[in-house]
Amino acid sequence: MGSRRLFLDVLSRSPRIAALKEAIILFSALSFLVYGAGCFTSRHLRDEFVRYGFSRERRLIGFLQICGSLGLIAGMWLPWLGKGGAGGLALMMLVAILVRIRIRDSFLKTTPAIFYFFVNTYLAIFAY
Repeated sequence: MGSRRLFLDVLSRSPRIAALKEAIILFSALSFLVYGAGCFTSRHLRDEFVRYGFSRERRLIGFLQICGSLGLIAGMWLPWLGKGGAGGLALMMLVAILVRIRIRDSFLKTTPAIFYFFVNTYLAIFAY
C-alpha cells in the first residue's frame, strides 16, 4: 500500500499531469460558466427547463452553476473552494441525470450530464 501511495504522489507532481488537471478544471469551469449564463439569456434553455419541470428554478440553477465554475477556478489557489465547487457541480449533474431518466430522455441527450458528473467527481476527489 505504501509504494502505491508513493507512486501516486510522484505521479501527481508530474508537470504533464498538473497541466492536464488544470486543463480539465478550466474546461469544466468554462462549460458551466457559459451554461450558467445561458440560464439567464437563452430562450432554448428556458424551454428546456420547462421540459425538465424546473422552470421556476432555472435562474437559481444558473447562478449555482456560475458559482461552481468560479469555485473551480478559485480552487487553483484555494483547494477547498475547488473541492466544494467540483462536488457541488457533480451533485448537480447527478440530479440532472435523474431528471433526464424521469422525463425519459434518450441516452444521447443524457450523455453530457453523465460526462460532467464524472469530470467533476474526478476533480473533487483527485484534482485539488
